[in-house]
Amino acid sequence: MTRVVRFHQHGGPEALRIEKVDLPPPGQGEVQIRVRAFGLNRAEALLRAGSYIETPALPSGLGLEAAGVIEAIGEGVTGLAPGDAVSVVPPQSMVRWPAYGELVTFPAGLIVKHPPSLDWQTAAAVWMQYLTAYGALIDIARLNSRDAVVITAASSSVGLAAIQIANRVGATAIAVTRTSAKRQALLDAGAAEVVVLADEDLAMRLSGIAGQDGVRVVLDAVGGPIFEPLTAAMSKGGILIEYGGLSSDPTPFPLPAVLGKTLTLRGYLVHEITGNPEKLEAAKAFILGGLEDGTLRPIIDRTFPFDQIVEAHRYLESNEQFGKIVVTV
Repeated sequence: MTRVVRFHQHGGPEALRIEKVDLPPPGQGEVQIRVRAFGLNRAEALLRAGSYIETPALPSGLGLEAAGVIEAIGEGVTGLAPGDAVSVVPPQSMVRWPAYGELVTFPAGLIVKHPPSLDWQTAAAVWMQYLTAYGALIDIARLNSRDAVVITAASSSVGLAAIQIANRVGATAIAVTRTSAKRQALLDAGAAEVVVLADEDLAMRLSGIAGQDGVRVVLDAVGGPIFEPLTAAMSKGGILIEYGGLSSDPTPFPLPAVLGKTLTLRGYLVHEITGNPEKLEAAKAFILGGLEDGTLRPIIDRTFPFDQIVEAHRYLESNEQFGKIVVTV
């Protein structure tokens, strides 16, 4: 028997339960990991609440990334062995491959031997945020040293990863945040400029930063009313990549800007990278290289013990965090 986190009905953090289950041994091409830590992501809160892109049969597990030690390998697995320290690339389905547990099973193709310099908490905070930001900025937008990129929800784990990736390729990172509370922390994290929505006119400030040429790349997790000022500050032929939808307000279609500047508005899911072996290998090489040379450094806001998973999810929903929330097992 092993302890896992599941929910039997959709709801708030209190719907999560720690339960004992029998976990079968790993099958063909699978690896079983003794988890030391796992990262929390907004997608897991959405799955628990019943508003995610995936609809689970109940009861359901959840979780997208973890780090630990390989306990057993299934038939056909090569290059990995019991005792290896590894972390997990987010699967296409967290219902099929949940990460919240003391012992978890994943396809071998999603297992990475992370740099030995990483502790367990840091290793559990790598793949979701960096793969998401990499796929949008590098694979799709081809961000380069001549670019400025606007990053909304900049204090989230993906936002901070995007700032670091922008800096790694020499681009200018412009962070957008709701209040001034995290302004200095964003500057300290590498943002070249910080725009505070509560205090500043977004379009005017972005125009002042980018000048007449405008911003070629926007990475947005919010949607809603800021769509219009974001596109107003973009350059001709620019691209806005939408990977979230945090705003509860309607998102207007900025027709004049889209037509006048021939903009691309692009929806994006990290599955575009994790589901493509060639792209995933390129992403892993970029991210592992950044971890090894220090240009990519996961920022962990708080760590909770396994028994406090409900409290960890409450904090996840508070939007107070700066960076990643990690649970230790």
